[in-house]
Order: sequence, then C-alpha cells, then structure tokens
Amino acid sequence: MRRFEPCWLVPSLVLLMTACGKPAEKAAETPAADTATPAAQPAAPAGPQGIITVLYQTPKDTAAFEKYYREKHLPLVGAEQQDIGFTKAELTKFVSSLDGKKPAFYRQAELYFNSLDDAQKAQGTAGFQKVKDDFKKFDTHGLIGMLAVETGDRSDTPCPALATVIYNTPKDTAAFEKYYAATHLPLVGTVQKEIGFVRADLTRFVSRDTTPPAKYRQAELCFNSMADLKKGIATPGFKQIGDDFKNFVTNGLTGLIGEQK
Repeated sequence: MRRFEPCWLVPSLVLLMTACGKPAEKAAETPAADTATPAAQPAAPAGPQGIITVLYQTPKDTAAFEKYYREKHLPLVGAEQQDIGFTKAELTKFVSSLDGKKPAFYRQAELYFNSLDDAQKAQGTAGFQKVKDDFKKFDTHGLIGMLAVETGDRSDTPCPALATVIYNTPKDTAAFEKYYAATHLPLVGTVQKEIGFVRADLTRFVSRDTTPPAKYRQAELCFNSMADLKKGIATPGFKQIGDDFKNFVTNGLTGLIGEQK
C-alpha cells in the first residue's frame, strides 16, 4: 500500500491545525514517517518519523473537556513545542464508529518528530512532563498514550475527515505483517480512486511508556470532506477492504470516523 496522509496539522499548536495526502507503505520492519513542519523548522529528514499518540476515552463532561482542552491544554502544548521538539501536531475528534455507533474513543492527539529517537528523547523533557501533568486537570475518563513510528511516506495534503482503523495486537505479528504488506495494502491502493480518499497514514505502535503498547497498528484514510468520506465508505471498494480483514486480523480492531479539529 502506499501512504495517504494524516489529517490536520499544527504548525505551532497555539494556532490550530491541518494536514493530509497519498499512499506508499514500506516494509513492516522499517518504522516510517509523516509530515508537515512549522514554517520556522528546517526541512525534515527523509527517514521515518516518530509519533507520540494519545487516545482519549469519552469524558464525563465533554463541554468542560473541550473548554479546557482549547483554552488551556493546547496553548500549553504549543508553548512547550521547542522544548519537546515535535514538528507538528494533528488533532482528531471522533464522531462515530464506522458502523455509525458511538465511537470507542473520543479524541486523538499526535505529536510528530523527525525520528523515533527524537520522540523517545522528548518524553524525558521538562516540557513533556508539564503536558502530562496537565492531563489530570481535564481528562476525567482515562487515556492511552503510546509511542509509534509511521510506516508510510510523508505528505502535507490536508485532511478534514478520516476513517481510522486501530488494530489490536495480532496472535501472530509476522503473519499479520506479511499479509498486510503483500495483500491488504495493495488492495487498498487499487480501490483508492473508487473510494475517493486522498491520503493514507500508516502507523505502528512500539511502546506504552516502558511497557508494550495497548494497540498494534493504525491506518487512517483521509478525505477532503465528511460528505466525501460517507460516500467513500458506502462503495463496493470500501466493502472489499472490510471483507479482507477476516483474512489477517486475528485479535480484533476498532473502526472510527473522525474530523480534524
């Protein structure tokens, strides 16, 4: 498969975000990348990017969460960007599951780094600790934090709406990766035009602090609008993708629809 970009970038987080693009997946053993750097940043290297991912559970009071998140938390993250060292941030708000039910997660925040090493170092900074300490002030229902690498090509194509699949750790990761790279991703590529997505982001999670990650992989298909997304997921091509899951997914997955905001 190729990589179709992530959606919604933040050149500086105090301002807010936007980004997205097109497919190209690399071998499973090679952690990969993503893109969109602030104007003040130097050109990003060609290697795979590291990502710090936070998945928020639905809070008890979504209005209170959103108020604090926008007015306090995001400005804090933006103020600590230089110390932490991330090059962009992408913020997603999930609106439903792929089958129209209540989403399993409420929001996702991704901080991108030029390398996995940079992302690992960021977790030891004073700025990152401030961001972590702030969670308790607005997160009322728990979150999952994970370190990841992107396994596709970089791109800056904007992405207002996205279909996200989060894979649980398979029973046999080698078998999963072989099928995913050789069969599933090429299938997604062949139906891209029919479905209408403009970019795909492929992520592999590598750790959760010092423990194994709670999730295994994530794939995001990016669309120019929510209307395009709804049209795309109703196509025979998208059904082909869904029907293929049974051929390699052995421990379940979570399908979500989100907006970059």
